[in-house]
Amino acid sequence: MELLYALLRHHARLGWWLAKHGREDMPRNRLLAWLTLKEGKALDQIKRLFNGAKFAPASLMDHEHALLVKLQGCTIDHPGMPEEVKLECPSWAADPLRRRFKEAFGNEMAALLTSAPLDLRVNPIKSTREAMLGALKDLGLRAEASAMAPYGIRVNERPSLTSLPMLKTGEVEIQDEGSQLVALLVDARPGERVVDFCAGAGGKTLAIAAQMNNKGHVVACDVMDGRLKRSAERFRRAGLHNIETRLLASETDRWIKRHKGGFDRVLVDAPCSGTGTWRRNPDARWRAPEEQGLDNLVSLQARILASAARLVKPGGRLVYATCSLMPAENEEQVAAFLARHPAFRAVPLREAAPQLTNSAHSDYLSLTPARNDTDGFFTAVMQREASPPPNACDKAQ
Repeated sequence: MELLYALLRHHARLGWWLAKHGREDMPRNRLLAWLTLKEGKALDQIKRLFNGAKFAPASLMDHEHALLVKLQGCTIDHPGMPEEVKLECPSWAADPLRRRFKEAFGNEMAALLTSAPLDLRVNPIKSTREAMLGALKDLGLRAEASAMAPYGIRVNERPSLTSLPMLKTGEVEIQDEGSQLVALLVDARPGERVVDFCAGAGGKTLAIAAQMNNKGHVVACDVMDGRLKRSAERFRRAGLHNIETRLLASETDRWIKRHKGGFDRVLVDAPCSGTGTWRRNPDARWRAPEEQGLDNLVSLQARILASAARLVKPGGRLVYATCSLMPAENEEQVAAFLARHPAFRAVPLREAAPQLTNSAHSDYLSLTPARNDTDGFFTAVMQREASPPPNACDKAQ
């Protein structure tokens, strides 16, 4: 698995080398180039690996041998590579990310090529962070409290997940620290009514329900039944009983109209390009959003946000989040929503969560791998203004 992920993190550079020597871009050629350019293996070593034995790749062909000869003495990076290739940045994302990061573009792209850490979120219904840190230490693992998330733990090594009993008991969940902070910004209180509009597998739903101390009502919505069924098992394991799952036919399901203005908090963790998760999902940069187009995603996000906003009661809050680094999906999306919905105002981060001081944006939570050592996340908190009090004429009527 580590080898596969390494090849994916060097996808553009390996392709560049194969194109340079006029070779077909196929998995076997990529692996031969990797063994030479990155692992520095000599020709004889590679021949011994590709020996045609029962569990080994087929023996080298003459043209493969010739490729290896040409690559001997070279390294994976080459001064002739375009910057986008060297940084493994797909062409559709390069310009908007350059505009967003400016002189930090290279550092941020390099950070997205590293391996993501293993972050855990302690379930306060079942345990405490101190107890879980002690339990991990007893298992011989190096772990520490997360820098920003109050229930977060970072494990500083790569254990087999099956060796962590606290995962099976629901005492902890695997969740990136940035994702934990998104749930924190929902700021759900015990007894409130909350909607996780795009719940998916339920990671943020779990954090929100635990934040409410199992009191109140959380509705986990999604358009995919399989996700909701898997999330329901996680909710039971975590000992959370204040969650209802709701399958929606679309972002404009009739259920939304029937529950208009009925919730204190609504989280929209919108479908997005996933650029903030590239270090965790290195294959994602090469397949999305080209499958549907970034413009289509931005349009879908706007429709979802507008529909979910109907659920927010006066004085309630709408929280919009993505795991994207693209301004079009983040700040620009929020600006467009606020312009179309004057009943909502942005709640500055210093007001919503004054303890979070290392955001790349002054008003919204903006996290990046290079700056925060988390996945890339964006979160905006918006509040629907309370209805004005009735005046004397209204009372008389």
